Amino acid sequence: MDSEFEENFDFVEKEIRHAFIKKVYATLTLQLAVTIGIICLFFFVDEVKEYAQQNYWLFWTAFSLTFVLIIVLACASELRRRSPANIICLMLFTICEGILLGLTCTYYEGTEVLLAIGITGLITLALTIFAFQTKIEFTFMAGTLYVLLISLIMFGLFAAIFRSEVLYMFYCAAGACLFSVYIVFDTQLLLGGKHRYSISPEEYIFAALNLYLDIINLFLFLLRLFGK
Repeated sequence: MDSEFEENFDFVEKEIRHAFIKKVYATLTLQLAVTIGIICLFFFVDEVKEYAQQNYWLFWTAFSLTFVLIIVLACASELRRRSPANIICLMLFTICEGILLGLTCTYYEGTEVLLAIGITGLITLALTIFAFQTKIEFTFMAGTLYVLLISLIMFGLFAAIFRSEVLYMFYCAAGACLFSVYIVFDTQLLLGGKHRYSISPEEYIFAALNLYLDIINLFLFLLRLFGK
């Protein structure tokens, strides 16, 4: 009887986890589609590009709202679980982030932006498949990744003060590598199962937000790397 109960419990748990993963990737796909749509609007519509570059209030408004919304989504666990408030906050954050990325991309060549988007997509797909298949445990690396992230920020400040193309290229490459590892780490967190740590199925908004930020940061570092 006990073994039957355990098998049924495991089956139910797997069904819940699979539904959670589907919900996370559906939300993430929507976020990326909205972001790419906004980038295309800024990049291909000259009127929008010129207006954005000449009116700095748009940047500062989007930046301020992004900062506020990410704090709300990260800290207010009750709000993250309450629908439709969680979806509204996430979509507002995505739109603001899309505006910031659209503004950033207007200062790069089209080939550089397309190359960064293409390679980001390929890396994300490859790392997602790897995270699903590998037996290597990444979820215990939270502390290590946090230390590396702080170190990257400090190195970025150092590279900004002592301007050097070599330092800048190394900074961009290191950032791309770090957020590639973050993609694997955050993917394994939502898989559950035999992994040491996992995200609760109720936290699909938080899981989608984490993966979205990993992908966006990877894209930005690759864009800087290709755009020099």
